[in-house]
Amino acid sequence: MTRILHLDAFSGAAGNMFMGALLDLGLSRAKLLEGLAPLGLDFKLVVKKVRRNGFASRYVDVRVPVSAKKKRAEEKAHARGPAAHSHSHHHHGHTHGHGRDYGEIRRLITKAGLTPRVKSRALAIFEALAIAEAKVHGTTVDEVHFHEVGAVDAIVDVVAAAVGLDLLGIERVTCSPIAIGHGTVESDHGRLPLPAPATLELLVGLPTVPAGVEWETLTPTGAAILKTVVDEFTSLPAMKVEKVGYGAGNDRKGPMPNLLRATLGSTSGLGRDRVVCIETNLDDLVPEHFDYLMERLFDEGALDVSLQSLQMKKNRPGFLVRVLAKPSDRDALARIVFAESTAIGVRTSEWDRLVLDRAKKKLKTPLGNVAVKLITSPEGELECAPEYDDCKRLARKHGLPLREVVERVRAQAREAFAG
Repeated sequence: MTRILHLDAFSGAAGNMFMGALLDLGLSRAKLLEGLAPLGLDFKLVVKKVRRNGFASRYVDVRVPVSAKKKRAEEKAHARGPAAHSHSHHHHGHTHGHGRDYGEIRRLITKAGLTPRVKSRALAIFEALAIAEAKVHGTTVDEVHFHEVGAVDAIVDVVAAAVGLDLLGIERVTCSPIAIGHGTVESDHGRLPLPAPATLELLVGLPTVPAGVEWETLTPTGAAILKTVVDEFTSLPAMKVEKVGYGAGNDRKGPMPNLLRATLGSTSGLGRDRVVCIETNLDDLVPEHFDYLMERLFDEGALDVSLQSLQMKKNRPGFLVRVLAKPSDRDALARIVFAESTAIGVRTSEWDRLVLDRAKKKLKTPLGNVAVKLITSPEGELECAPEYDDCKRLARKHGLPLREVVERVRAQAREAFAG
């Protein structure tokens, strides 16, 4: 069964709204905090049950310790009036800690002991933010300083989104067109039109609809998360609905509740998703190095990696390196191709993909534990594919032919999981 998360962004989205929706779907707060611990940041995660226009929902507040000096400065700014106080368009009104530059955030996430998939997704979200900010301010990505979205609570929001999707086993994310409010918002750069400039830059290529409200519905962090993790913008896809959750923003007066609705479900039979193809032609690749390139790519979330022989210009022999991945992992994987090969350019394109239902299970056998991939055909027939590395380990351990180990595990898996 393919696990699908569908988001109804009828009131936009923010980082804490996305986290609240996942928690309302059943994501464990304790497990989430465990997943965030490798960041080594000082914060408190406060989760409240609230109502927005009558709807029960979860509101998340990432509280960061503030020094007495900073607190006095903020109180003075607040006393001068709302125009003088730095409004956070990241969190629908939260107070932020000190800013951080993009390089600092990237180093923090890279060095943290996060799983490769979580790390790759979190880096991709922040990279999207950095590219948007650089475009708006006419600077380079390396020079971007996040006055607001670089604070601790934003880092927590971004990494929590990646951790939450991983813990819930989400394989595909879809989203409705994003509802956008109008008006203005106060920021460290003064009064800005809505959507905020960085948010609007992130919306390039994404479908939107007017929200009909005069407040900020979509924050830069919310836009970056949606742009990075959503596989397709569409109405609710065909699925067996399992649970519905609501993530709350600040309470707003208006014709609709300030909520992000999330629907968790699954689909059987032929599934559909979208993948990115990254490829390059090389005539000077050292063949022995390809093994390491492939290993790095798979560690960072590649779905498939292949190498094909080519006859290139001037009759030189060469290779086509092709990587298939989720669209959100494109830039991270392209960087690995550049770093670990002689490529000076790559081609990318997005493809629709039809996939069979698959799931991975642990099987306890007389020889030892083996991971088994269970694949269901459109006709409902089950195919069991034992994990190669597990079978190789057991073959060496017991002095048996690999083929015999594979057949034993496959037979036991059919008996255990069929029907």
